Amino acid sequence: MSVSLCREDGMYEGGRELQATWRVSRVTLDSLVAIEISVLWSTEGKGDTDLHVHHFERLDEAQIRRQGLADSQLLRCELPATPLSYHGRLIRLRWCVRMRLFLSDGREIVTDQPFYLVAPRTNENRPSSIVGDEPRRASSRGPSQS
Repeated sequence: MSVSLCREDGMYEGGRELQATWRVSRVTLDSLVAIEISVLWSTEGKGDTDLHVHHFERLDEAQIRRQGLADSQLLRCELPATPLSYHGRLIRLRWCVRMRLFLSDGREIVTDQPFYLVAPRTNENRPSSIVGDEPRRASSRGPSQS
């Protein structure tokens, strides 16, 4: 299974649309009970861990059979203005597209594709940056795989 973002740098401006494609492979149609696709943010670090689901889609067995597994599927959602991605020393706020497969034998398979939610550009010539201890320019390498 895989999730691919439409932007190579993985940076999305708040209030704009996120587009991604997802695909299930190496799993048979008969072994799938449900597929969930969500866009969420979570915090890590000192203090309580928070998790908030911004967008959620669930396909049940009948929908999966109608849709099939041969083609990539499109995910679209409008992102909120906040909270922005943040990578500080004590806390980290991380956005991702999460894909979860529910199998007929009771197992679940989960994959996360991280991305950065950044402030909208005020000047089109100025690249977006990530809030935190280590700002990154739009031309820098995208988010790391987890």
